[in-house]
Amino acid sequence: MFNLQAEKLEYLSQKLEHLKICLSDIQLATDNFSEACKIGSLNGLTLYRAEVDHFDIENHPSIEGKNAGDHPKIHNTVVIRRYPYGLDNDGEEFFTQIEMLSSVKHPNIVTLLGYCVEGFEMIIVTENVSNGCLSDYLGKVNSMHILTWEKRLKICIDVAHALRYIHYEMENQKEIINCDISSYNIGLDENLKAKISNFGFSVFISPNQESLYSNRSFGNIYYIDPEYEKNGKLKRESDVYSFGVVLFEILCGRMAGDQIYKESDKWLAPLARQNYCMGTLEDMIDPILKDEIGENNFVLNGGSNKDSLHTYIEIAHKCVAETQDQRPTMEVVIKELEKAIFIQVSLRSKVVLLIIRSNHCDDSL
Repeated sequence: MFNLQAEKLEYLSQKLEHLKICLSDIQLATDNFSEACKIGSLNGLTLYRAEVDHFDIENHPSIEGKNAGDHPKIHNTVVIRRYPYGLDNDGEEFFTQIEMLSSVKHPNIVTLLGYCVEGFEMIIVTENVSNGCLSDYLGKVNSMHILTWEKRLKICIDVAHALRYIHYEMENQKEIINCDISSYNIGLDENLKAKISNFGFSVFISPNQESLYSNRSFGNIYYIDPEYEKNGKLKRESDVYSFGVVLFEILCGRMAGDQIYKESDKWLAPLARQNYCMGTLEDMIDPILKDEIGENNFVLNGGSNKDSLHTYIEIAHKCVAETQDQRPTMEVVIKELEKAIFIQVSLRSKVVLLIIRSNHCDDSL
């Protein structure tokens, strides 16, 4: 078995026994982890999509004093996260993921449905996000056409609400810094509603604690807070920086590690800051969005409005400020993103009304 510390195994058995799923059930559902069920892999972690019976958390009034077999089960499609095994894996990321997901409950965070620790297997089962991850869309022209400006704004607002929740709104006197916000870890459900899907590198922080120091290496290099990377100081604003990188990915329609940024000898965030200061950021914007703007600054197919884009760009630029103290809180970020979508939706509605009136006048002639 993995070198999962005894106290962590005890935590799972005492607190989360009701979420335990047998390995045989997972093997049956995935046809023994077949390629047909596989939906992706990253850093040794393999993801599968399958139908599994699991504990019905939402409809059970209490879990105290119950055995796993006493709980009602539901049967639906789930995502199975199979962790790599080997001498270099002590199960830390696996346990952190379970600990964090079992502590949160938010519509923009994936729900933990179960786990399995048997032999050399360490597996986590979460709700399904049927439209994959945001990273599946970025850089792919056909996929990005699906994500109109309004849909992109809604995705950003969904993630922002989840971050505000873990930073400031959790119960039991503990909050979370995610430490790994990226487009790889933002799932999209059947309605393109965004959900943060990974907490494997997250840390708890008390409500009155502003920062903590760590020498731990985590997350994707393109999204890491430069101040944390420099001196090990971790703050809620470290997540804000990573989210800012995602904001620019959505604006530019490319992954932060896209070859086009590597050729410029800068990563996305520093390059975006540079272009912002030079007044040339528009050159980086996704051509699909620029096509949508049109001569009158708006179009009817969900295209972007220039004022909405400007509001978005301003807050995205603030999020990727080099120092933590220069970055806004998620409360401020949400306020500006909601302002951007309000401008977008209200102006589009006015255009629709004008066209209806114009057609009515033409019919009257």
